[in-house]
Amino acid sequence: MQDDEAARALETRTTRKVFWRLIPACFGLYMISYLDRANIGYAALQMNHDLALTSEAFGFAAGVFFLGYFLFEVPSNIALNRFGPRIWIARILLTWGAVSILTAFVQNAAQLYVLRFLLGVAEAGFFPGIIVYLTYWVRAKEQAATVAFFLAAIPASYLLGAPLSTLIMERMNGVMGFGGWRWMIFLEGVPAVIGGVGAYWLLTDRPKDAKWLTPEERDWLETRIEADHARRGGVRHLGTVKAMLAPGVLYLSAIYFIYQCGNLGIGYWTPQIVKHLSKSLTAFQIGLVAAAPYAVATVAMVLWSKNSDRTGERRWHSALPLLVAGLALAATVLTRDIVLSMVLLTLALTGLYAFKSPFWSLPGLFLTRSSAAVSVAVINSIGNLGGFAGPYALGWVKTRTGDPAKGLLFLAVLTLVAFAMTAAARLNTTAAERRT
Repeated sequence: MQDDEAARALETRTTRKVFWRLIPACFGLYMISYLDRANIGYAALQMNHDLALTSEAFGFAAGVFFLGYFLFEVPSNIALNRFGPRIWIARILLTWGAVSILTAFVQNAAQLYVLRFLLGVAEAGFFPGIIVYLTYWVRAKEQAATVAFFLAAIPASYLLGAPLSTLIMERMNGVMGFGGWRWMIFLEGVPAVIGGVGAYWLLTDRPKDAKWLTPEERDWLETRIEADHARRGGVRHLGTVKAMLAPGVLYLSAIYFIYQCGNLGIGYWTPQIVKHLSKSLTAFQIGLVAAAPYAVATVAMVLWSKNSDRTGERRWHSALPLLVAGLALAATVLTRDIVLSMVLLTLALTGLYAFKSPFWSLPGLFLTRSSAAVSVAVINSIGNLGGFAGPYALGWVKTRTGDPAKGLLFLAVLTLVAFAMTAAARLNTTAAERRT
């Protein structure tokens, strides 16, 4: 009896230490990441006029980030495995911070395109690197909830970034002769540089290197992680090329591509959709309205992911939120009432974010961790091309109709397609789910 109590105490103590050491740090770094990539949506309220950008040109500028991300995602993740997460994640943060700061000084559309592309190159590998990194520290049965806490940085970045970005734009506009949007991009790039230094000192590559754990805690964690991985029958180890071309990996990549079209299309265009629905709002008020849906989405994502961990079910926990999101997006097109539109956008974003954590548990159900390191990068890089297609498609629709909300119907259809594909997925998850 005492031995059982001691074992439970060791488990609780160790998992709590790991959580509080790593997850808040990863959360903060990812929040900085999303703030730097998404703040162009708020900058557009002033920037499009200053740089004479059409809606289509803005859509291209928002999306070209993901072309650089796509091209360098897999090489970056391979480099992370070679140099270790601590060094490589610090490098990513330092370079994307520098590029983000330089973006504040662009003078025309061409310069903006180049720096947005380079921002994608700089940041490539960060997200899949963190996802794989967490598998070194977290058991499979806790992964969806743990990843959800990490991914909560995305809606949280919008929740904080919307009022913060628009407040900087209003208060700093004209200071030292610079536009408010330039100050906003510059000031929000600085935390990435600081975060790069912090990541080097704070992150630990593997449990065996964790001096902040006792020897007993280190042994317990390494033993449980390896035993957990060994128990999951049916998983396969693939070489780099095979991991990139495995049918299951490509299928998940297609789902994530379609999903990202809708998810990032909404994220980049929400400020302009709000502005179109209510032209009397100031930039700061637009930021407050645009932030509200992300508060709901954050809570829902964590609760839904915890339920996925509790039940051990992944596929339907990934699919059903997409159905909700697709139907809500379609309904948004039918109304011009700003309150009802924001309720529907909130429902759509809640579904889109609830999808994420269970989805990123799927690769580990049929691949080993070493294969998953490459496959997650492939899924994320191919999927993030949807981050180019979605914003660009909305820009194309707005240029021709004058109404960005009409582009939501296109995104709704894509989201429902992603739902059907996820629901139909057969990735040998049944046996693996029972073992989690």
